[in-house]
Amino acid sequence: MAKARGQEALRITLTRSPIGTPKSHRVWLRGLGLRRIRHTVVRPNTSQVQGLIHKLSYMITVEKVT
Repeated sequence: MAKARGQEALRITLTRSPIGTPKSHRVWLRGLGLRRIRHTVVRPNTSQVQGLIHKLSYMITVEKVT
């Protein structure tokens, strides 16, 4: 994924299994592109992505990409 000018990117990794979580949380994981444990994706630092990160913070880790 190409990085837009002046916009940060975030590296998001799924660290806990979505088994036993609410269905909406599993849908949000798919929206981020996360499919399996230790799967990592890079997404732009937008307010929409920040909202998903806030909801799923108990099962993902987030790092800034420089």
